[in-house]
Amino acid sequence: MTQLSEIFYSNLVTICSGIILASIAVAYKSKCRNVNCCFGFIQIDRDVEGEEELDAHHINDDIEMKNNNL
Repeated sequence: MTQLSEIFYSNLVTICSGIILASIAVAYKSKCRNVNCCFGFIQIDRDVEGEEELDAHHINDDIEMKNNNL
């Protein structure tokens, strides 16, 4: 193999590894209950109730902080 092809394949492996790891990190941090990709032809179930409770909690905290600052 020539030096250029070695560099190309090395960069290709590095970029693909980065993309895979970034995708895993995003999937880990997401608020999804269930994620299927190719065999389920991309099916995602989100936990909307949990998000609504979290949003309501943040709104209540913001209101309390504004009332305390007055």
